[in-house]
Amino acid sequence: MIRLLASSYVRVLLAFCWLLTVSTGATTAEDPPAEWHPKSEFAGKFDWIQMTSDEWVKGKIVVMYDGDLEFDSDEFDTLILSWNDIKRIRTSQVMNVGLLRRRSVVGKLVLVEDKVIVYGDQVQKFDKRDVLTITAGAPKEINFWAMKIFAGVIIRTGNTDVREFNVQAEFKRRTIRNRIVLDFILSENTTEGFEVSSNQRISAKWDTLVNERFYVTPVFAEYFRDPFQNIGARYTVGVGVGYMLIDSPRVDWSIGGGPAYQKTRFDSVAASQDDTESTPALVVGTNADWDITKWLEFDGAYRIQAVNEASGTYNHHMVASFETEITRLINFDVTWIWDRIKDPRPDANDITPESDDFRTTVGLTFEF
Repeated sequence: MIRLLASSYVRVLLAFCWLLTVSTGATTAEDPPAEWHPKSEFAGKFDWIQMTSDEWVKGKIVVMYDGDLEFDSDEFDTLILSWNDIKRIRTSQVMNVGLLRRRSVVGKLVLVEDKVIVYGDQVQKFDKRDVLTITAGAPKEINFWAMKIFAGVIIRTGNTDVREFNVQAEFKRRTIRNRIVLDFILSENTTEGFEVSSNQRISAKWDTLVNERFYVTPVFAEYFRDPFQNIGARYTVGVGVGYMLIDSPRVDWSIGGGPAYQKTRFDSVAASQDDTESTPALVVGTNADWDITKWLEFDGAYRIQAVNEASGTYNHHMVASFETEITRLINFDVTWIWDRIKDPRPDANDITPESDDFRTTVGLTFEF
C-alpha cells in the first residue's frame, strides 16, 4: 500500500514538473524580452543610432550629406553610415536639418522608422525621405556654403614645349530662401612660347525663393574674355525668374532666364568699325545635378543669350561634367565645354574666327 502511494506521488510530481516546464517554455516563446533602447530621448552626451540590423551605436553625429551620415564613435572611430540603413536616431546635441524645397529646421532630432521629429522652438515632424542634410550644431555661416575647385595641368617639354592650365571653381551659398552662386572658368595654353588659347568666364547669380518651386533672380551677371573668338571683354547684366522642375535627394533640375543688357569690346576690328557693341539680350538657361550612384555624379549647365546681329546673333555656353569619388573631399573629374558664337566679328585682318570652341578637361576636383 505504501509503495503504491509513493509510486502515485512520484508520477503526480513528474507530471507537475513536465507541465511547469512546458508552460514556462511557452511563455518564453510568446513573450520575448522587450527590445533595448536608450533610457531617455535626449539625456547624456551621446547621440544614439540604431541600424536596420537592430544594432545600436553611440557617439556624435558629424554631418549627413548625399545619403551618407558621418558618425564619430569612441570605440569604432569614424563611421560612414548609409541613411537608408538607419532605423532610429536619438540625439543629445542640437541639429540643423536641411529638407526638400529649401526648408531648414533646428533642434534635437529623433528618427523612428520613416518619421523624423525635430524638437526645437516647436515640435515638427517630417518624412525621412525629405531630409537632405544634417549638420551638428546651430546654423553657422560656414554651413551655408558649398565649394568646388577643379584643377587640370598639362606640362610637356622636349620636342614640344606646352603649358596648359585649366581651373574651374564654384562657390554656392544656400539658405532657406536665398541662393548665391559664383562660377569661374580659366583655360590657358602656351605652346613654344606662343599663346594658342585663352578663355576666362566669371558669372554670378542671386536667386530668392518665392514658393516651393518658383524663384526670382534679382540680378545675374557675367564677364567673358576670349581673344581667339575676337572677344576682348563681354559684360552681361540682367534679371530673371526660374522654376525647379525636380528637387529631390538625387536630382536637382531647374530652368530660368530673363532680359539682360550686354556690352562687348572686340579684341580686333577693321579701322572703319567701332570696337564696342551694346545690345539688349534674352538669356535662358538650365542647370542639372544628378547623383547617378554613390560614387558617380553628373553636373550639367546650358545657357543661351539672344543678342543683335552685330554682337553675334546669339551665343551659348554648355558644361557637362562626370565626377567619380576618390575620397569624401576629392573627385576625379572629366568635363566637356562647348562655347559658340553664331556670327563672330572678323578681326582687323578680316579673318573670321570659328563659331565653335570645344574643350575637354581631365583633373581633380576638391569639394567641400
